[in-house]
Amino acid sequence: MRTRRVPLPWLEPGETFPPVSQAWSRNSDAPGLLAAGGCLDVATLREAYGHGIFPWFSSGQPILWWSPDPRMVLEVERFRLHRSLRKTLRKFASTAGCEIRIDTAFDQVIQACAGSPREGQDGTWIVPPMVQAYGELHRAGHAHSVETWIDGQLVGGLYCVALGRAVFGESMFARVTDASKIALAALVAFCRHHGIAMIDCQQNTRHLASLGAHEIPRIDFLRHIDAAQREPGPRWRFEPLYWRELMTAIPEST
Repeated sequence: MRTRRVPLPWLEPGETFPPVSQAWSRNSDAPGLLAAGGCLDVATLREAYGHGIFPWFSSGQPILWWSPDPRMVLEVERFRLHRSLRKTLRKFASTAGCEIRIDTAFDQVIQACAGSPREGQDGTWIVPPMVQAYGELHRAGHAHSVETWIDGQLVGGLYCVALGRAVFGESMFARVTDASKIALAALVAFCRHHGIAMIDCQQNTRHLASLGAHEIPRIDFLRHIDAAQREPGPRWRFEPLYWRELMTAIPEST
């Protein structure tokens, strides 16, 4: 039988988050749930991510804050470059009109992600207040889009949050086959080049696991982001040489 941990703290705007150790356990009916309420302004989101907390809620719900244990992460050195994806990336990198851009269409990317439910879900969690909040976070320099473009058309991409060298993946979308995988591979290549060791994936999905993501104890995740966010962040720009570095460094996976 699954039990839940009560009561759930209610936050007023500007109020400090409770310790993540108070999040509901994995044996509860909402593992990782920490608090409700508060607001989605830039300062609150920065504080949340800096402490391993993220918002996730649906239309009609209050803001819900989460910090699951264990935490799903993608260590960039363990990224699985499957044979089919390697072939796709080689073709993409060598074809005129195919390019990766960063932060040229953030609003378009998050709107497209809002229309793409997460694995195993029917609806979207990227409700209008989230779209607005992350747009503001982007304009403050703490959220970024990695975009897959073909012949001048945005065909896929992802957005993430970054504090220093701590990177938190949020959501992806694709309008053509493998466009989101190409964007994720580009983010991995970017992170490898800039010495960013880990990308937060928040939740365990089969898709991410197939690409090398795995769970680690929350305490280890918190240690990582505490150190990484204190380091100076990279310049968010993609260079074609990152593809060559990725292809050379990561062995082919079947």
